[in-house]
Amino acid sequence: MIVQIWNELKHKNFKPIYVFYGKETFLLSETVRLMQEHAIPEEERDFNFSMFDMEETEIDTAVEDAETLPFMGEKRVVVIKNPYFLSTEKKKEKVEHHLERFERYIEEPSPFTILALIAPYEKLDERKKITKLLKKKANVVEMNELSESETIAWMNELARQEDVLIEQSAIDQLFALTSGNLMIISSEMKKLCTYVGKGNTITEEDVKKLVARTLEQNIFELIDYVIQKKKEKALELFYHLLKMNEEPIKILNLMASQFRLLYQVKQLGASGYTQPQIASILKVHPYRVKLANKQAKMFQDHELTSIIQQLAEADFEMKAGKMDKQLVLELLLMRRFQT
Repeated sequence: MIVQIWNELKHKNFKPIYVFYGKETFLLSETVRLMQEHAIPEEERDFNFSMFDMEETEIDTAVEDAETLPFMGEKRVVVIKNPYFLSTEKKKEKVEHHLERFERYIEEPSPFTILALIAPYEKLDERKKITKLLKKKANVVEMNELSESETIAWMNELARQEDVLIEQSAIDQLFALTSGNLMIISSEMKKLCTYVGKGNTITEEDVKKLVARTLEQNIFELIDYVIQKKKEKALELFYHLLKMNEEPIKILNLMASQFRLLYQVKQLGASGYTQPQIASILKVHPYRVKLANKQAKMFQDHELTSIIQQLAEADFEMKAGKMDKQLVLELLLMRRFQT
């Protein structure tokens, strides 16, 4: 849905009123950028683009601007930020809004104005009259996250815009390294496109060479090596992390967090929940659930509970100072290779 809206904006297929809501700030800001870029020529933006924050400005001021004819242009874009009168969130109101004029505008919007409400809230208050009216008359779009397929389509589009191709294996690698974080993907795609140059192809090796790994990604790979019984690679990565001054207790805590995720994903999957539902329940990115599900299939339930118990015991030993922290982790890893 979001990628579809972006394509409509790029093809100048505009609606009079939009409501974009959700917690994914990158999606919200990118949508405003695309709307501004494709609705108003650059030389007209100072005159025909306005943004109003509802925590500081009355709604009537934004409506009055939306009713004003564009200056030396065809379109005016008016963005309304933080319309908390649409939210279920309870907060102290800094500005009192009288919505009657806005309601009349929704019924008969200006044909020359694109009005966009940017609501950084997980959901809208469906009980309110103004919300019901907007859902009936406006184009209301949820922007909490892109699905995996939407993200892949968007990555291909970013490459195409730079006259660059990207291999599927490179997309998979970039997705994994960024954990699906859209802001990081956008930044890394720009870097990769510049590196390979127009007319060329981004490969998996390019991604591995240029995109930095987070500690979380290294821990995921470490666990993957352990699962696959790749002892040398696991120990090589473990010692590399120590050389990079990563604290053993931090490594241990991230390993414990990942194994708890594997257990939770396995239990919820066995109860009939889908991957998107699991992601929503656990409040993690769907791609993390997909990867965790793949790893979880390598274990029986009792194996995961045993590993989680071993990790808890190792945590106690580290904090109690009973043994050198690095040695505790080394012994823990070696025990996994002996099973």
